Amino acid sequence: MSVYDDIKTYIHRMLAGETDILWPGLVGHFSKSSGTTSDVSKYIPVSHDALYKNNYKAGRDIYSIFFQNYPDSNLAEDKGSVFSMGGTYTTQENGIIVGDISALIVSNLPSWVQEYQQPSLEVFLMNDWEKKIPAMISDTMDKNITHLLGIPTWFVTLFDHIKKNHNITTLRDLWPNLELFIHGAVSFKPYKEIFKNLLPFDDMKYMEVYTASEGSFAIQDDLSLDGEMLLLTDHGVFYEFIPMNEYARDTAVSVPLSGIEIGVNYAMIVTTHAGLWRYDIGDTVMFTSIDPYRIKITGRTKHFINVFGEELMVGNADEALARTCHQLDCSIRQYTAAPIFMNDEGKGGHEWLVEFEKHPADITEFRTLLDDTLRQVNSDYNAKRTNDISLQKLVLNVLPEGSFIKWMESRGKLGGQNKVPRLSNSREYIEGILDVAN
Repeated sequence: MSVYDDIKTYIHRMLAGETDILWPGLVGHFSKSSGTTSDVSKYIPVSHDALYKNNYKAGRDIYSIFFQNYPDSNLAEDKGSVFSMGGTYTTQENGIIVGDISALIVSNLPSWVQEYQQPSLEVFLMNDWEKKIPAMISDTMDKNITHLLGIPTWFVTLFDHIKKNHNITTLRDLWPNLELFIHGAVSFKPYKEIFKNLLPFDDMKYMEVYTASEGSFAIQDDLSLDGEMLLLTDHGVFYEFIPMNEYARDTAVSVPLSGIEIGVNYAMIVTTHAGLWRYDIGDTVMFTSIDPYRIKITGRTKHFINVFGEELMVGNADEALARTCHQLDCSIRQYTAAPIFMNDEGKGGHEWLVEFEKHPADITEFRTLLDDTLRQVNSDYNAKRTNDISLQKLVLNVLPEGSFIKWMESRGKLGGQNKVPRLSNSREYIEGILDVAN
């Protein structure tokens, strides 16, 4: 098994234009992404094979699966187009192109496909997000947008701009034929209420995909199965899985697809045709079915809190927030949480930073209910909270609107491919966000 720090020396040689390093020939594209590595950014090779045999093949399968589920859909009629939010790229002096994976994918699409991709490529690749968001809306107001594609958090920002600058009640006032949102990268659960408010239609459809800089891995094939996706086993990726209860051990043994078990939390290891060999992408998954192979994303191998034995995973946090917001009729834009380390009395806790889209009537009630719901969805958290054995009741800080975006901008991470770390075993992220917010 390898992680980014193990191969970054080879990556830098490839970026310099060397050939036949991790993959045959010259790799001309690299996806630049953030991650929990020793470097500010990591550069993932994107070979020609990776684009065409993985990303584009998965893209075709998304539409095949959708139309198989909804054969009477009007998604592609009358130049029905997808609205997607992506990043940008730069070209090095040696001709190597480096950028967000979305920009690499869209900029290499055949011209006839780009006609169904909105906004225009020129606007899509704009670097200044303050100018880019209004430009995207202006560029698509007269287009037949039938579906959206991207990370929910960034669409919330787009929706805010639309609501503030256009006289609309729902998004169908702007795009009458909108019927599908294809989403990924973060859990959709905390954002369901926001989307329902702007798209309060029974016929609105939602489809989850599992894509990353390293490749496209899974697609929701049954839209009635919330959060469950079909693993793509014929798209140039070889999969291995390490049970999380063994992950940190030097003796940990990976399990092939033939040996997986339903209900076990695994770290996913991939070998791709872009030069990643037995590569730990940092995601954890759980199988819900083996015929066919379906998975749900449970979190990140490094994005969790387990300082006191509570083993709080991102999936637990998303579920608790979704339930709490539903019960109190509120919604959130962004959140992150980190430990409060033990004091002299041996008591610690968790601190949560939350930016609301719609505020609850009573913040104290929200804090109490969130804490209680975390106890319901995570037995280890509940055990440590019982009689305040190790964990005190969580601390909640409500941040002003735009705090998370300001923090990401301060780190040079503003853009459609970048995500706020949800949970961390350290206070690095949370202290940085508080510094910017205050």
